[in-house]
Amino acid sequence: MVDLDPLIHEFYRDRYVEDDRLIRSGHGRLEFLRTQELLRRWLPPASDVLDVGGATGIHARWLAEDGHRVTLVDPVVEHVEQAATVGTFSAEVGDARHLRQADASVDATLLLGPLYHLVEASDRAQALSEALRVTRPGGLVIAAGINRYGGLLEAGSNGHLTPENLHLFAEPFASGRNDGRSGFTVAYFHHADELATELVTAGLSDVEILGVEGPAANVLQNTPPDAVDTLLPSAVLLARQVESDPNLISAGFHFLARGRR
Repeated sequence: MVDLDPLIHEFYRDRYVEDDRLIRSGHGRLEFLRTQELLRRWLPPASDVLDVGGATGIHARWLAEDGHRVTLVDPVVEHVEQAATVGTFSAEVGDARHLRQADASVDATLLLGPLYHLVEASDRAQALSEALRVTRPGGLVIAAGINRYGGLLEAGSNGHLTPENLHLFAEPFASGRNDGRSGFTVAYFHHADELATELVTAGLSDVEILGVEGPAANVLQNTPPDAVDTLLPSAVLLARQVESDPNLISAGFHFLARGRR
């Protein structure tokens, strides 16, 4: 039984299509390309990869095409049913905090969504503990986090931020907790060093945390679709150039952290 917040389930089942966002929107395309770039940089060839919170398989598909043996796990039944139709990787319903996989059974465990939908620190710690458990010694745990500044950056860049709704973005910025009133669903937003600390506390070594989209994220978020192709190459190059700069790592919407088992 997967203990999934009903608001999160409803959001992903009825209101939000992750594949569309990562393929069609300017910011989504930047996030996808940079996530793909970083995973390809970090993952050894032909790895056994557990994609926890993998949704409908937006990353599992290309990982399988790259030669990895991928198992997708997601708490949303509808996501898993859609992912299972792809046929190049396995897909199952599961909870990041209670994985059914055996100890030390995969080369890399991806948590590209769970940590920002587990609002309680104890739940995030449990998900990381499970990721370590199923990953072989020397293997990788790779986790995504949403930048604590992200909501303010987005709303302030697209004209949606007003004195009347400022509190909807300021409160999650202060606490990290998003209750869903600002447009996104129930979530926890990290500071970069906070996410790194969670991985270190879980027992991972050689922890590295990078910014994903970089400073051009909001430009692409507000760029007409027919102009994205012109701006995307420069945005990717910029993100790559400043990905580890402590002054700019929080300029985009997401972090990607890597640690070794």
